[in-house]
Amino acid sequence: MVTVTGATRLTRITGEESCNRTAARFDVHATDLGILWDDGRGGVVAAFGDTYGAGWGGHGAGPPRADWRANVLARSTNTDLDRGLLFDSVVERASGGAGQILSGDTRAREHTVIPTAGIAIGERNFLHYMSVRHWGMPGVWHTNYAGVAYSDDGGRTWTKPASAVWPNHGQRWYRRFRRRDQGGHPFQMIGYAGVVDGYLYLLGTPSGRFGAARLARVRTADVLSAEAYEYWSDGTWQDDPFAAEPVLAPPVAEISVQFHRHLGLWCATYLDEHRAALVLRTAPELTGPWSAAQVVVAGRQYPALYGGYQHPWGVDGPSVYFTLTRWGPYNVDFFRADLT
Repeated sequence: MVTVTGATRLTRITGEESCNRTAARFDVHATDLGILWDDGRGGVVAAFGDTYGAGWGGHGAGPPRADWRANVLARSTNTDLDRGLLFDSVVERASGGAGQILSGDTRAREHTVIPTAGIAIGERNFLHYMSVRHWGMPGVWHTNYAGVAYSDDGGRTWTKPASAVWPNHGQRWYRRFRRRDQGGHPFQMIGYAGVVDGYLYLLGTPSGRFGAARLARVRTADVLSAEAYEYWSDGTWQDDPFAAEPVLAPPVAEISVQFHRHLGLWCATYLDEHRAALVLRTAPELTGPWSAAQVVVAGRQYPALYGGYQHPWGVDGPSVYFTLTRWGPYNVDFFRADLT
């Protein structure tokens, strides 16, 4: 049994008061998420969501006129994680500072484009994203679709192929699924687990923060083909995402999952909106059985928290390192959770 013995906030990593001084260096005064993965080139990249520069309102997101970018990307190579997540550089725009890496969809009614997970397979990086149609009540939003973009130059430029798109409408059993899970398509936000025996595995959730997590896989050669994905249901792999059965009961939001070599277990962190807490669960297999959820960071100590994305280089010791966002400061902190 794995027990969380405590969590330590190591440092803030975005904003001018952070260890990276991102306002002065990169025109990033406020941002969120911080999705981490090994880029396969000796570094770790961090993908952020809606990002603001000069004129940021000082609390939460916005206003859009404050040098808004829907997403940005930073890179880090420091290995002493207790010092924090130190950025060497960002993907820049022509005028300098962090530039938007994923373009918007001019054909859709789209509010923003938010990254949800990333992974490198060989020299190619993949970035899963969601096209957000509408922000609703807290914890509720609606997507046009989810997709996978790729980069062959270390994350400097990205391509969004039409073959790697999961629409959030017009699917078979869509209405029945909405009544059951109230989230639309079950794979709009994901966490890449990693590659095992030639397959890339992932856990997915509907848009918003109240759905269940389901398991899917795809051969590494077919990551950009939505039709090639298989979904876990009743002990078998099926080709219908709506047939996938939950492996983690709701509410699961902004999930991050990886194999922790020190523990010899899969570790999943995610926001439990009902508890208002970041929680941790472990399992010997991605199909389960998953342990009961343990609170890692509680909202009563860090109000309006969300995210919780694990650092890929923190799997060889008795800890989990992760990013965590709070809505009020609208910036990202870096934590360590100690385990026994």
